Amino acid sequence: MHKAGFVNIVGNPNVGKSTLMNQLVGERISIATFKAQTTRHRIMGIVNTPEMQIVFSDTPGVLKPNYKLQESMLAFSESALADADVLLYVTDVVENPEKNMEFLEKVQKMKIPVILLINKIDELGNASAPAKGKEQVAGKEDGKRTAPVKRPGEALAQIVEHWHKLLPNAEILPISAKNKFGTDMLLKRIQELLPDSPPYFDKDQLTDKPARFFVSEIIREKILLYYDKEIPYSVEVSVESFQETEKNIHIRAIIYVERESQKGIIIGHQGVALKKVGAEARKSLERFFGKSIYLETYVKVDKDWRSSQRELNHFGYNPE
Repeated sequence: MHKAGFVNIVGNPNVGKSTLMNQLVGERISIATFKAQTTRHRIMGIVNTPEMQIVFSDTPGVLKPNYKLQESMLAFSESALADADVLLYVTDVVENPEKNMEFLEKVQKMKIPVILLINKIDELGNASAPAKGKEQVAGKEDGKRTAPVKRPGEALAQIVEHWHKLLPNAEILPISAKNKFGTDMLLKRIQELLPDSPPYFDKDQLTDKPARFFVSEIIREKILLYYDKEIPYSVEVSVESFQETEKNIHIRAIIYVERESQKGIIIGHQGVALKKVGAEARKSLERFFGKSIYLETYVKVDKDWRSSQRELNHFGYNPE
């Protein structure tokens, strides 16, 4: 029998969900940065073999919403609990397990297979390991008592034990998505858990999102990387024109901000900042589409778009 199913990835912000998604799919579907709340939408990435089809979903990090955009982001995450055949709950080695317990309690009640992924285990060595060949014990340093430092294995065992109490029915798998550690084992386990089913999508389909979506996400990724503080979170990108020929693509994109002052920051002195964003986005778009890209970017003010349901619907933040 052919196997197929929906494998949805959830968890708190900045634990590596998008990096994991990209590794599992084998393509860069979700933008991934070091900043929290990078993912705003629910994004599907599809893995096909002759015997199976895995429909992965990356979701925004779970948070307590402060405005309507974050309400929509939380709705995307919660929708992933409703239609999953297998749920991947991602945490990491530094996260407080009790964070966002209300969402975790919903995960605890799920009847489908849940795999808890403890990500970033490569960071345990940096944070917890004693110097090679030495045992660190409680003692004195500069006249102060110092706590014993756990070895990586001890620290990981403690994290696993804590999570086992919170999600006793979940399988627990330590991974490093960035270093591809444990991801092959995870894929094998997912295949074992998938139900018998015909494929849900065409076998040559990689995602459910149109080309314009990835254009806006790649431009937004560059803004996340090159601007600080509130600016990246006040920005939305809309593709006004996408004209493709056999050899090139002509794109016209609008960067929306909430304030005139933010518009000035995005553009920068003599347009230098916006030119940098455009140049870097064009390079990534050419790699993504495999064609020459002509990119025009403009900046407009759309006051308080993050709190306007009408504007959020226009930008595609309307979870069903």
